[in-house]
Amino acid sequence: MPVSPARAAAFDILLRVETSDAYASELLHSSRVAKLSPADHGLATEIVMGVLRWRSVLDEQIAAHVSQRPSAAKAAANSATFPARLEARPSRKDPLSKLDAEVITALRIGTYQLLFLDRIPAHAAINESVELVKKARKRSAAGMVNAVLRKIHPKSPTLSSRAGQSPAARNGGALETHPGWLVQRWEQAYGTETAQAICAYDQSAPDTVIRADRELVEELANEEVGIEPGRLLKQAYTVVRGDLTRTRAFREKQLVIQDEGSQLIALLLGHGQRILDCCAAPGGKTRIIAEQNLDSTVIAMELHPQRAALMRRLVPLPNVHVIAGDIRTMPFATQFDRILVDAPCTGTGTLARNPEIKWRLKPEDISRLQAYQIEILTAATQNLAPGGQILYSTCSLEPEENEAVVDQVLHASQSFRVLDIRDRLPRKQGTLLCDPDSLIRGPYLRTIPGVHPCDGFFAALLQREL
Repeated sequence: MPVSPARAAAFDILLRVETSDAYASELLHSSRVAKLSPADHGLATEIVMGVLRWRSVLDEQIAAHVSQRPSAAKAAANSATFPARLEARPSRKDPLSKLDAEVITALRIGTYQLLFLDRIPAHAAINESVELVKKARKRSAAGMVNAVLRKIHPKSPTLSSRAGQSPAARNGGALETHPGWLVQRWEQAYGTETAQAICAYDQSAPDTVIRADRELVEELANEEVGIEPGRLLKQAYTVVRGDLTRTRAFREKQLVIQDEGSQLIALLLGHGQRILDCCAAPGGKTRIIAEQNLDSTVIAMELHPQRAALMRRLVPLPNVHVIAGDIRTMPFATQFDRILVDAPCTGTGTLARNPEIKWRLKPEDISRLQAYQIEILTAATQNLAPGGQILYSTCSLEPEENEAVVDQVLHASQSFRVLDIRDRLPRKQGTLLCDPDSLIRGPYLRTIPGVHPCDGFFAALLQREL
Protein backbone atom coordinates (compact mmCIF):
# COMPACT_ATOMS: atom_id res chain seq x y z
CA MET A 1 0.00 0.00 0.00
CA PRO A 2 1.51 3.36 -0.99
CA VAL A 3 2.08 6.08 1.61
CA SER A 4 0.92 9.60 0.76
CA PRO A 5 3.72 12.08 -0.02
CA ALA A 6 2.63 14.28 2.89
CA ARG A 7 2.87 11.52 5.50
CA ALA A 8 6.11 10.18 4.04
CA ALA A 9 7.67 13.64 4.26
CA ALA A 10 6.34 14.17 7.79
CA PHE A 11 7.77 10.81 8.88
CA ASP A 12 11.22 11.57 7.47
CA ILE A 13 11.31 15.02 9.07
CA LEU A 14 10.14 13.85 12.48
CA LEU A 15 12.61 10.97 12.42
CA ARG A 16 15.47 13.36 11.71
CA VAL A 17 14.32 15.67 14.48
CA GLU A 18 14.07 12.69 16.86
CA THR A 19 17.53 11.31 16.06
CA SER A 20 19.62 14.42 15.39
CA ASP A 21 19.88 18.14 16.08
CA ALA A 22 17.77 19.01 13.03
CA TYR A 23 15.03 21.64 13.24
CA ALA A 24 11.62 20.92 11.73
CA SER A 25 11.10 24.47 10.45
CA GLU A 26 14.26 24.23 8.35
CA LEU A 27 13.48 20.74 7.04
CA LEU A 28 9.98 21.82 6.04
CA HIS A 29 11.59 24.34 3.68
CA SER A 30 14.12 21.91 2.20
CA SER A 31 14.29 21.32 -1.53
CA ARG A 32 12.69 17.88 -1.25
CA VAL A 33 9.66 19.10 0.67
CA ALA A 34 9.33 22.11 -1.63
CA LYS A 35 8.43 19.69 -4.43
CA LEU A 36 5.23 18.66 -2.66
CA SER A 37 1.92 20.04 -3.86
CA PRO A 38 0.54 22.91 -1.74
CA ALA A 39 -2.03 20.55 -0.20
CA ASP A 40 0.58 17.90 0.67
CA HIS A 41 2.99 20.50 2.01
CA GLY A 42 0.23 21.89 4.19
CA LEU A 43 -0.64 18.46 5.60
CA ALA A 44 3.01 17.57 6.19
CA THR A 45 3.51 20.84 8.05
CA GLU A 46 0.38 20.29 10.15
CA ILE A 47 1.47 16.78 11.13
CA VAL A 48 5.10 17.67 11.88
CA MET A 49 4.39 20.75 13.96
CA GLY A 50 1.35 19.21 15.61
CA VAL A 51 3.27 16.12 16.71
CA LEU A 52 6.09 18.26 18.13
CA ARG A 53 3.75 20.65 19.95
CA TRP A 54 1.60 17.93 21.49
CA ARG A 55 4.22 15.20 21.89
CA SER A 56 3.79 14.67 25.62
CA VAL A 57 0.01 14.30 25.25
CA LEU A 58 0.40 11.90 22.33
CA ASP A 59 2.95 9.82 24.21
CA GLU A 60 0.65 9.57 27.20
CA GLN A 61 -2.05 8.10 25.01
CA ILE A 62 0.32 5.74 23.20
CA ALA A 63 1.88 4.50 26.45
CA ALA A 64 -1.53 3.64 27.85
CA HIS A 65 -2.13 1.22 24.97
CA VAL A 66 1.29 -0.27 24.27
CA SER A 67 1.02 -3.98 25.02
CA GLN A 68 3.95 -5.38 23.05
CA ARG A 69 7.38 -4.28 24.14
CA PRO A 70 10.59 -5.18 22.37
CA SER A 71 13.09 -7.20 24.34
CA ALA A 72 16.04 -5.44 25.92
CA ALA A 73 18.42 -7.26 23.58
CA LYS A 74 16.48 -6.24 20.49
CA ALA A 75 16.19 -2.66 21.71
CA ALA A 76 19.93 -2.53 22.31
CA ALA A 77 20.68 -3.94 18.87
CA ASN A 78 18.38 -1.48 17.18
CA SER A 79 19.78 1.47 19.12
CA ALA A 80 23.27 0.48 18.03
CA THR A 81 22.31 0.79 14.39
CA PHE A 82 20.06 3.81 14.76
CA PRO A 83 21.11 5.90 17.79
CA ALA A 84 18.51 8.30 19.17
CA ARG A 85 18.89 11.51 21.16
CA LEU A 86 18.41 10.31 24.72
CA GLU A 87 17.28 13.73 25.86
CA ALA A 88 14.58 13.77 23.18
CA ARG A 89 13.15 10.40 24.19
CA PRO A 90 10.90 9.37 27.08
CA SER A 91 12.37 8.15 30.34
CA ARG A 92 13.60 4.56 30.45
CA LYS A 93 10.90 3.90 33.03
CA ASP A 94 8.37 4.74 30.34
CA PRO A 95 7.29 1.87 28.04
CA LEU A 96 7.95 4.11 25.04
CA SER A 97 11.66 4.30 25.83
CA LYS A 98 12.16 0.80 24.41
CA LEU A 99 10.47 1.53 21.10
CA ASP A 100 12.61 2.18 18.05
CA ALA A 101 12.67 5.77 16.80
CA GLU A 102 10.87 4.73 13.59
CA VAL A 103 8.10 3.02 15.54
CA ILE A 104 7.39 5.80 18.02
CA THR A 105 7.46 8.33 15.17
CA ALA A 106 4.84 6.40 13.20
CA LEU A 107 2.71 6.01 16.33
CA ARG A 108 2.84 9.73 17.06
CA ILE A 109 1.88 10.57 13.48
CA GLY A 110 -1.11 8.24 13.60
CA THR A 111 -2.19 9.35 17.06
CA TYR A 112 -2.03 13.03 16.18
CA GLN A 113 -4.26 12.51 13.15
CA LEU A 114 -6.76 10.43 15.12
CA LEU A 115 -7.08 12.90 17.97
CA PHE A 116 -6.56 16.30 16.38
CA LEU A 117 -7.38 16.18 12.65
CA ASP A 118 -11.11 15.69 12.21
CA ARG A 119 -10.98 15.56 8.40
CA ILE A 120 -8.55 12.65 8.26
CA PRO A 121 -10.37 9.29 8.09
CA ALA A 122 -9.30 6.97 10.90
CA HIS A 123 -8.48 4.14 8.48
CA ALA A 124 -6.09 6.41 6.55
CA ALA A 125 -4.30 7.55 9.70
CA ILE A 126 -3.92 3.96 10.94
CA ASN A 127 -3.12 2.14 7.70
CA GLU A 128 -0.51 4.62 6.53
CA SER A 129 1.21 4.63 9.93
CA VAL A 130 1.51 0.86 9.63
CA GLU A 131 2.94 1.23 6.14
CA LEU A 132 5.46 3.79 7.37
CA VAL A 133 6.79 1.25 9.86
CA LYS A 134 7.05 -1.40 7.17
CA LYS A 135 8.89 0.90 4.78
CA ALA A 136 11.29 1.78 7.60
CA ARG A 137 12.19 -1.96 7.80
CA LYS A 138 10.45 -2.44 11.13
CA ARG A 139 7.84 -4.92 9.84
CA SER A 140 7.89 -6.85 13.12
CA ALA A 141 6.32 -3.81 14.81
CA ALA A 142 3.55 -3.33 12.23
CA GLY A 143 1.02 -5.43 14.14
CA MET A 144 1.68 -3.57 17.38
CA VAL A 145 1.32 -0.17 15.66
CA ASN A 146 -1.96 -1.28 14.11
CA ALA A 147 -3.30 -2.58 17.44
CA VAL A 148 -2.29 0.49 19.45
CA LEU A 149 -3.78 2.98 17.00
CA ARG A 150 -7.04 1.05 16.81
CA LYS A 151 -7.36 1.32 20.60
CA ILE A 152 -6.85 5.08 20.53
CA HIS A 153 -10.04 7.02 19.91
CA PRO A 154 -10.86 10.75 19.87
CA LYS A 155 -13.37 10.20 22.67
CA SER A 156 -10.66 9.00 25.03
CA PRO A 157 -11.50 10.49 28.49
CA THR A 158 -8.22 12.39 28.82
CA LEU A 159 -8.60 14.04 25.42
CA SER A 160 -12.33 14.30 24.80
CA SER A 161 -12.28 17.97 25.73
CA ARG A 162 -9.55 18.67 23.21
CA ALA A 163 -10.12 16.46 20.21
CA GLY A 164 -12.03 18.12 17.43
CA GLN A 165 -11.64 21.57 18.91
CA SER A 166 -9.85 24.56 17.46
CA PRO A 167 -6.23 25.12 18.48
CA ALA A 168 -7.29 28.03 20.67
CA ALA A 169 -9.75 25.84 22.56
CA ARG A 170 -7.18 23.09 23.03
CA ASN A 171 -4.78 25.52 24.70
CA GLY A 172 -6.57 25.09 28.00
CA GLY A 173 -4.24 22.11 28.53
CA ALA A 174 -1.15 23.84 27.19
CA LEU A 175 0.74 23.65 30.51
CA GLU A 176 0.88 19.87 30.28
CA THR A 177 2.57 20.09 26.87
CA HIS A 178 5.72 21.66 28.35
CA PRO A 179 8.32 20.12 30.67
CA GLY A 180 7.34 20.87 34.27
CA TRP A 181 10.73 22.30 35.20
CA LEU A 182 10.48 24.84 32.38
CA VAL A 183 6.96 25.94 33.33
CA GLN A 184 8.09 26.34 36.94
CA ARG A 185 10.92 28.63 35.84
CA TRP A 186 8.50 30.86 33.91
CA GLU A 187 6.09 31.01 36.83
CA GLN A 188 8.91 32.20 39.07
CA ALA A 189 10.20 34.74 36.55
CA TYR A 190 6.93 36.08 35.14
CA GLY A 191 4.05 34.83 37.29
CA THR A 192 1.55 32.00 36.81
CA GLU A 193 -0.79 33.88 34.47
CA THR A 194 2.01 34.89 32.12
CA ALA A 195 3.48 31.38 32.17
CA GLN A 196 0.08 30.06 31.06
CA ALA A 197 -0.04 32.65 28.27
CA ILE A 198 3.43 31.60 27.07
CA CYS A 199 2.44 27.93 26.97
CA ALA A 200 -0.80 28.68 25.13
CA TYR A 201 1.04 30.75 22.54
CA ASP A 202 3.54 27.94 22.01
CA GLN A 203 0.73 25.56 21.09
CA SER A 204 -0.59 27.73 18.25
CA ALA A 205 0.88 28.10 14.78
CA PRO A 206 2.65 31.49 14.66
CA ASP A 207 1.83 34.03 11.99
CA THR A 208 3.87 34.26 8.81
CA VAL A 209 5.22 37.81 9.01
CA ILE A 210 7.24 39.86 6.53
CA ARG A 211 8.70 43.36 6.42
CA ALA A 212 7.51 45.40 3.41
CA ASP A 213 7.02 48.93 2.11
CA ARG A 214 3.90 50.21 0.35
CA GLU A 215 5.18 49.37 -3.14
CA LEU A 216 5.88 45.78 -2.20
CA VAL A 217 2.51 45.47 -0.47
CA GLU A 218 0.77 46.48 -3.70
CA GLU A 219 2.85 44.01 -5.72
CA LEU A 220 1.98 41.14 -3.40
CA ALA A 221 -1.70 41.98 -3.68
CA ASN A 222 -1.41 41.74 -7.48
CA GLU A 223 0.08 38.26 -7.03
CA GLU A 224 -2.91 37.18 -4.93
CA VAL A 225 -1.07 37.18 -1.62
CA GLY A 226 -3.35 38.55 1.08
CA ILE A 227 -1.67 40.42 3.91
CA GLU A 228 -2.79 42.34 6.97
CA PRO A 229 -0.97 45.02 9.00
CA GLY A 230 1.29 43.83 11.79
CA ARG A 231 0.45 44.35 15.44
CA LEU A 232 3.86 45.50 16.66
CA LEU A 233 5.56 47.39 13.83
CA LYS A 234 4.24 49.57 11.04
CA GLN A 235 6.29 47.90 8.29
CA ALA A 236 5.42 44.38 9.40
CA TYR A 237 2.66 42.49 7.62
CA THR A 238 1.01 39.14 8.31
CA VAL A 239 0.39 36.82 5.37
CA VAL A 240 -3.19 35.55 5.60
CA ARG A 241 -3.72 34.13 2.11
CA GLY A 242 -1.75 32.89 -0.87
CA ASP A 243 1.70 31.35 -1.39
CA LEU A 244 4.43 33.84 -0.56
CA THR A 245 7.18 31.57 -1.87
CA ARG A 246 5.83 31.80 -5.42
CA THR A 247 6.07 35.60 -5.61
CA ARG A 248 8.72 37.49 -7.55
CA ALA A 249 9.91 39.33 -4.45
CA PHE A 250 10.50 36.10 -2.55
CA ARG A 251 12.25 34.41 -5.47
CA GLU A 252 14.54 37.41 -5.93
CA LYS A 253 15.24 37.60 -2.19
CA GLN A 254 13.67 41.03 -1.78
CA LEU A 255 11.78 39.94 1.30
CA VAL A 256 12.20 37.45 4.10
CA ILE A 257 9.87 35.84 6.61
CA GLN A 258 10.75 37.33 9.99
CA ASP A 259 8.93 37.52 13.32
CA GLU A 260 7.92 41.03 14.44
CA GLY A 261 9.99 40.71 17.61
CA SER A 262 13.06 39.85 15.57
CA GLN A 263 12.46 42.87 13.33
CA LEU A 264 12.19 45.11 16.38
CA ILE A 265 15.55 43.90 17.74
CA ALA A 266 17.30 44.92 14.52
CA LEU A 267 15.77 48.40 14.65
CA LEU A 268 17.21 49.00 18.13
CA LEU A 269 20.86 49.00 17.06
CA GLY A 270 20.66 52.50 15.62
CA HIS A 271 23.10 54.13 13.20
CA GLY A 272 26.84 53.83 12.82
CA GLN A 273 29.60 53.92 10.23
CA ARG A 274 31.31 50.64 11.09
CA ILE A 275 28.79 47.99 12.15
CA LEU A 276 29.38 44.39 13.18
CA ASP A 277 26.72 41.70 13.43
CA CYS A 278 28.80 39.01 15.11
CA CYS A 279 26.32 36.09 15.18
CA ALA A 280 24.60 36.94 11.94
CA ALA A 281 22.91 33.88 10.40
CA PRO A 282 20.30 33.51 9.06
CA GLY A 283 20.57 37.21 8.22
CA GLY A 284 17.17 38.78 8.82
CA LYS A 285 18.48 41.27 11.38
CA THR A 286 21.57 41.95 9.25
CA ARG A 287 19.35 42.93 6.35
CA ILE A 288 17.32 45.43 8.38
CA ILE A 289 20.48 46.93 9.91
CA ALA A 290 22.01 47.34 6.45
CA GLU A 291 18.82 48.94 5.07
CA GLN A 292 18.85 51.39 7.99
CA ASN A 293 22.53 52.21 7.36
CA LEU A 294 22.92 52.33 3.58
CA ASP A 295 26.04 54.52 3.71
CA SER A 296 27.77 52.33 6.30
CA THR A 297 29.87 49.18 6.16
CA VAL A 298 28.16 46.20 7.77
CA ILE A 299 30.28 43.16 8.61
CA ALA A 300 28.15 40.06 9.10
CA MET A 301 30.14 37.38 10.91
CA GLU A 302 28.94 33.79 11.11
CA LEU A 303 30.78 30.97 12.87
CA HIS A 304 29.79 28.22 10.42
CA PRO A 305 31.12 28.60 6.83
CA GLN A 306 28.10 26.85 5.31
CA ARG A 307 25.67 29.27 6.95
CA ALA A 308 27.90 32.19 5.96
CA ALA A 309 27.74 31.06 2.34
CA LEU A 310 23.95 30.87 2.55
CA MET A 311 23.83 34.38 4.01
CA ARG A 312 25.71 35.77 1.00
CA ARG A 313 22.81 34.62 -1.17
CA LEU A 314 20.03 35.68 1.19
CA VAL A 315 21.37 39.17 1.98
CA PRO A 316 22.51 40.51 -1.42
CA LEU A 317 23.10 44.10 -0.28
CA PRO A 318 26.18 46.05 -1.45
CA ASN A 319 27.08 47.40 2.01
CA VAL A 320 27.03 43.94 3.65
CA HIS A 321 30.21 41.88 3.80
CA VAL A 322 29.73 38.33 5.08
CA ILE A 323 32.67 36.51 6.65
CA ALA A 324 33.03 33.17 8.41
CA GLY A 325 34.64 33.74 11.76
CA ASP A 326 34.42 33.71 15.55
CA ILE A 327 34.19 36.98 17.49
CA ARG A 328 36.22 35.33 20.28
CA THR A 329 39.21 35.01 17.92
CA MET A 330 38.63 38.07 15.75
CA PRO A 331 40.29 37.51 12.34
CA PHE A 332 41.09 41.22 11.83
CA ALA A 333 41.78 44.30 13.94
CA THR A 334 38.94 46.82 13.59
CA GLN A 335 36.96 48.81 16.11
CA PHE A 336 33.26 49.20 15.45
CA ASP A 337 30.90 51.90 16.63
CA ARG A 338 27.87 49.57 16.59
CA ILE A 339 27.85 45.83 17.35
CA LEU A 340 24.91 43.45 17.45
CA VAL A 341 25.43 40.38 19.64
CA ASP A 342 22.40 38.23 18.85
CA ALA A 343 23.77 35.41 20.95
CA PRO A 344 23.17 31.67 20.52
CA CYS A 345 20.73 30.67 23.26
CA THR A 346 18.22 28.08 24.42
CA GLY A 347 15.55 29.63 22.18
CA THR A 348 12.78 29.25 24.76
CA GLY A 349 11.10 32.36 23.35
CA THR A 350 10.59 30.59 19.99
CA LEU A 351 8.85 27.35 20.98
CA ALA A 352 5.84 28.14 18.80
CA ARG A 353 8.17 27.95 15.79
CA ASN A 354 10.62 25.39 17.16
CA PRO A 355 8.64 23.10 19.48
CA GLU A 356 11.31 20.40 19.39
CA ILE A 357 13.46 22.60 21.64
CA LYS A 358 11.29 21.91 24.69
CA TRP A 359 11.89 18.16 24.39
CA ARG A 360 15.64 18.51 23.89
CA LEU A 361 16.42 21.15 26.46
CA LYS A 362 17.86 20.21 29.84
CA PRO A 363 18.28 22.51 32.87
CA GLU A 364 22.08 22.30 32.63
CA ASP A 365 21.97 23.65 29.06
CA ILE A 366 21.08 27.08 30.43
CA SER A 367 24.28 27.48 32.47
CA ARG A 368 26.36 26.00 29.63
CA LEU A 369 24.99 28.53 27.16
CA GLN A 370 25.36 31.35 29.67
CA ALA A 371 29.11 30.74 29.81
CA TYR A 372 29.26 30.86 26.01
CA GLN A 373 27.21 34.06 25.88
CA ILE A 374 29.51 35.77 28.39
CA GLU A 375 32.50 34.85 26.24
CA ILE A 376 30.88 36.28 23.11
CA LEU A 377 29.70 39.51 24.72
CA THR A 378 33.07 40.04 26.41
CA ALA A 379 34.84 39.59 23.07
CA ALA A 380 32.47 42.09 21.49
CA THR A 381 33.31 44.72 24.12
CA GLN A 382 36.97 44.39 23.14
CA ASN A 383 36.15 45.32 19.55
CA LEU A 384 34.00 48.35 20.33
CA ALA A 385 35.29 51.88 19.75
CA PRO A 386 35.09 54.46 22.58
CA GLY A 387 31.58 55.88 22.66
CA GLY A 388 30.30 52.93 20.65
CA GLN A 389 27.28 50.80 21.53
CA ILE A 390 26.55 47.09 21.73
CA LEU A 391 23.07 45.62 21.44
CA TYR A 392 22.97 42.28 23.25
CA SER A 393 19.95 40.15 22.45
CA THR A 394 18.62 36.61 22.74
CA CYS A 395 15.40 34.78 21.92
CA SER A 396 15.45 33.19 25.37
CA LEU A 397 13.02 33.75 28.24
CA GLU A 398 15.59 32.72 30.84
CA PRO A 399 17.07 35.47 33.07
CA GLU A 400 20.40 33.62 33.28
CA GLU A 401 20.91 34.16 29.55
CA ASN A 402 19.81 37.77 29.61
CA GLU A 403 20.11 40.12 32.60
CA ALA A 404 22.63 37.84 34.31
CA VAL A 405 24.95 37.83 31.29
CA VAL A 406 24.88 41.62 31.08
CA ASP A 407 25.51 41.93 34.81
CA GLN A 408 28.54 39.66 34.73
CA VAL A 409 30.12 41.38 31.73
CA LEU A 410 29.57 44.83 33.25
CA HIS A 411 31.02 43.66 36.55
CA ALA A 412 34.20 42.59 34.75
CA SER A 413 34.59 45.93 32.90
CA GLN A 414 34.10 49.34 34.47
CA SER A 415 34.22 51.14 31.11
CA PHE A 416 30.68 50.16 30.07
CA ARG A 417 27.22 51.18 31.19
CA VAL A 418 23.68 50.13 30.35
CA LEU A 419 21.56 52.63 28.43
CA ASP A 420 17.80 52.79 28.88
CA ILE A 421 16.51 50.99 25.81
CA ARG A 422 13.22 52.87 26.04
CA ASP A 423 14.94 55.83 24.36
CA ARG A 424 15.84 53.66 21.36
CA LEU A 425 12.35 52.32 20.67
CA PRO A 426 11.23 53.26 17.14
CA ARG A 427 8.48 55.86 17.58
CA LYS A 428 9.02 57.88 14.42
CA GLN A 429 5.95 58.10 12.15
CA GLY A 430 4.08 55.58 14.24
CA THR A 431 6.63 52.81 13.62
CA LEU A 432 5.80 51.15 16.94
CA LEU A 433 2.16 50.10 17.14
CA CYS A 434 1.93 48.86 20.73
CA ASP A 435 2.28 50.47 24.15
CA PRO A 436 6.05 51.03 24.67
CA ASP A 437 5.72 50.52 28.43
CA SER A 438 4.62 46.91 27.88
CA LEU A 439 7.97 46.14 26.22
CA ILE A 440 10.20 47.46 29.00
CA ARG A 441 11.58 45.71 32.07
CA GLY A 442 13.95 48.09 33.83
CA PRO A 443 16.42 49.39 31.22
CA TYR A 444 15.85 46.32 29.01
CA LEU A 445 13.46 45.27 26.26
CA ARG A 446 11.48 42.09 26.80
CA THR A 447 8.82 40.62 24.52
CA ILE A 448 6.82 37.68 25.89
CA PRO A 449 4.90 35.21 23.68
CA GLY A 450 1.21 35.35 24.46
CA VAL A 451 1.58 38.80 26.03
CA HIS A 452 2.99 40.33 22.87
CA PRO A 453 2.11 39.17 19.33
CA CYS A 454 5.55 37.75 18.63
CA ASP A 455 8.33 35.48 19.82
CA GLY A 456 10.10 36.13 23.10
CA PHE A 457 13.13 38.42 22.86
CA PHE A 458 15.45 40.20 25.27
CA ALA A 459 17.64 43.18 24.41
CA ALA A 460 20.12 45.34 26.35
CA LEU A 461 22.00 48.36 25.06
CA LEU A 462 25.54 48.88 26.36
CA GLN A 463 27.76 51.89 25.72
CA ARG A 464 31.52 52.19 26.08
CA GLU A 465 32.69 55.32 27.85
CA LEU A 466 34.78 57.81 25.88
